[in-house]
Parts: sequence; C-alpha cells; structure tokens
Amino acid sequence: MTMARAITAAALLLGAASPATAARATSIGDVQQAMETLAETPGIVGAIGGAYVDGKPAGRGTAGSRLLDGKGGTIPADSRFRIGSQSKTMVATVLLQFVEEGRLGLDDKLAALLPEVAEDGLVERADEITVQQLVEHTSGIPDWFHQSGSTAPAFDVFDFTTYYRPIDIVKMTRGWPRTGEPGETYTYSNTNYTLIGMIIEKVTGHTLARELDRRLFRPLGMTGTYQVTKPPEGIKGPHGHGYYPDSTGTLRDVHRFNASWGNGAGGVVSTAHDVSAFRRAFNQGRLLPPSLQEVLTGGSGQQGTGLCGGKLKGQMLGGSAPGLTTLTFASTDGQQQFAISVTRSTADDNAIVPAMIKTVEAVLCSTV
Repeated sequence: MTMARAITAAALLLGAASPATAARATSIGDVQQAMETLAETPGIVGAIGGAYVDGKPAGRGTAGSRLLDGKGGTIPADSRFRIGSQSKTMVATVLLQFVEEGRLGLDDKLAALLPEVAEDGLVERADEITVQQLVEHTSGIPDWFHQSGSTAPAFDVFDFTTYYRPIDIVKMTRGWPRTGEPGETYTYSNTNYTLIGMIIEKVTGHTLARELDRRLFRPLGMTGTYQVTKPPEGIKGPHGHGYYPDSTGTLRDVHRFNASWGNGAGGVVSTAHDVSAFRRAFNQGRLLPPSLQEVLTGGSGQQGTGLCGGKLKGQMLGGSAPGLTTLTFASTDGQQQFAISVTRSTADDNAIVPAMIKTVEAVLCSTV
C-alpha cells in the first residue's frame, strides 16, 4: 500500500493564486538531468519523474536503479509507484462529491456515520467529530502510524501477508492520547482517512477501490492507477523497490508493503502521468465546486508560499512510507504538473524531501 505520513514543512500546499496572476513556465527544464542529480542523494535507490504542460508530456527521466546496489537496471520512467499520502486528496475528493450530491454533510458526526467506532469509546468524542474535521485533520484523533513523540511505525513493517480490517487499524489507537479538541488544532493523522475510507464504503455499499475507480480513475483516463486492497497485492509491472532497516539494521525489501495499511490513508498505486491528470482536473475545478475544493486547499495548517520565489503558484503534495517518497507539484491554474517518485534505502527522508523540492525547482523555475 502506501500512505504513512505527510511530508511536513516541505511539502505543504503552496499559496493560492488565480489563473490570471499565476506565473507559468513556457518550457520545462531537463527532467532526465534532474533525476540523475536527485539519484545522487544519499539514501535514494532510484528516482523517476514526469512533467506535463497543458495535459501533454513535457519531459520525463529515470536514474539510479530498480533494486539496491545498482541492480535490476533503471526503473521504467512510466512505471507505477505507490503514491503514499497523495492518495488522501483523491479519497477526500470522492467524499466531498457525496457532500455535493447531498448524501453527506460537512457537519455530519462520525458517530452517526460509523456507530461501530463510537462503541465503548473506540474513537473518543466521535459524537462531536465532523466530516470536515476528518478531512482537514482537526479531529484530534491520534495517528495509528506512530504514537505521539515517536517517529517509528507502530506496526510490523515486514508483515506482508496479514489482512487487517480498517476498524482493526483504528482499534490500534484505543487509549492513545488525543492531539487536541475537535475542530481546533491541525494535527496530521492517518486515522482520519482510514475512517473516511470506511465512511465511503458505508455510504455506497461498495469498496473504496471501486468508488475511486468509478469516480476518478476511469473518467480521468488514469489507466495505470488502482487502489490496493488486501495483501499480498503489490505493484503491477516493473517498478522500483524500496528498502527499510529491520531490528538488526539489515535493509529489507518492502516493495510489497502490506495493503491493509492503505485504505483511505494511502492505498493508491499510480504513475506520473495519472497523478498529474488528477491534479490537473482538480485544480481546473472539474471534480468539485469551489466551496468544497476550498475544504481541501484551504484547510487549517496547510498554507505555505509560492514556488520559484513566489512566482509560480500551486500545490506541492507529498507522500511517504517505508521505502518510498513521492512528490507532485501542480500549478494553481492546472496547466503544469511535475511528479516524482523515489525509492529509499533509509528510514529517514529528512534529507530526501528537500532534494526532491530542489529537483522541482530545477525543472520548473529556470524559465519562470
């Protein structure tokens, strides 16, 4: 699957601008050269990237290797990869489409939508938490990925086969301290989106995978994209392999990362083309009306600054999980996107994320 945690600080939504004021690159820098430079970053095994202008390919590249220690050749530039927490915007879009259709309300309470998570205090204050608070990460529900104060995953990264139901994952957080009052504080939590995935399935009677495919992937021509559901489902076709150290420090291949942990928090496998197609449609307002789009782009704790010294406005969305980090820049006017996926041989991506952002700037900023 994917998901893990948001790329904080570096990969936030960037300041909004109207299409009339958003600067725009007339050409794209050398993506292949940018990937080669990025792949030299310590801890990166392989890197791929693809840039798009007006919905058309404007450059792509691949560097490093498909497997550890330079083995397996390069990763195909058009291959699939787990997009991590970038999945959340897709999942939230589907949920907010239900709001637009009148099937849900932003103020609907979690306890009313999912009574099972309110039983025995499984999710504390579920009768107060709203749909909008789940979307905006202001619910105060603790993050199942790791307990507060820890950066280590709270689950067995190397369990590739056990299926955990979404409610089993929510149960992991029982008794963990809340992170704030409902609606008051932005605190990123994967649990919010595990619950959103459960809501989508409850409202529709369909799997989350089916709803994503029906509402987004097929209509937008995202033919390489799908939501993983149960282990040991992995990435279809040749792809990059990421690695994570076990308790002895030995690097182990985690490309089969357990699909259970995805659900609404980050279970989408995609391509640079498809992620860009989604971001283009979203920013052009083809998926949600402005008031609901604002729930995602203007949520608490999500504002940042523009790219290229503030000249290029848009969103920089990231996703990270054991063995992988992804990043996609999308201009506010929907005209250009640049998606990057790297596989890692380190548990720490603090140096990798800034290198990825520099790569985006190298490709997009030279002509702005």
